[in-house]
Amino acid sequence: MKRGWCFTPKDFLDLGSRTAIWQALSRLEKKSVIRKLMRGVYDYPEKNAFLEGYASPDPDRVARTIARGNSWNIVPDGTTALNLIGLSTQIPAEWSYLTDGQNRRYELDGIRIVFRKRANKETSELSKDSAILVQAIKTLGKDAIDDRVLKKLGEYLPASSWAKIVKECRYVTGWVLEVLKQAADRATAMEGRA
Repeated sequence: MKRGWCFTPKDFLDLGSRTAIWQALSRLEKKSVIRKLMRGVYDYPEKNAFLEGYASPDPDRVARTIARGNSWNIVPDGTTALNLIGLSTQIPAEWSYLTDGQNRRYELDGIRIVFRKRANKETSELSKDSAILVQAIKTLGKDAIDDRVLKKLGEYLPASSWAKIVKECRYVTGWVLEVLKQAADRATAMEGRA
């Protein structure tokens, strides 16, 4: 796997016993090949040449790894969705996710990862990208959608992906779907100019 990959011991259960896997991970951690981020969550850290060490782990990757390890479905919520799309440049102190799992809170290098149990019918059947887009648009609100936002939304995915996004989102709130259609049009127009 590439550097930056985040995983749990469960990802290796097809390769051996729990004991053997834990021992192997412990050895790799002692050799500084992998890094233990929290109990049961590791990463293959990316190198940071500027700091001559390892880069901080990506909170979104960590959240997805925690969710995968617990068999939860998650959707980035609020400012987390805005950050992932690039509509917010601030690094949030709290990465928030809606989940069909349990309410949980984790600490990672001064950053909180929060899972809130909530039945979110509107995003439960959507792909990761569609769910992020829907949550980001809802967080911004109808009145905040302007040309800058539509351009940024359109840049989030290649033009070829937007037809699938619009089709997947056909049952979301009407105004959100209209924003997605406008973003799709922007993406197609930007590709045509390139």
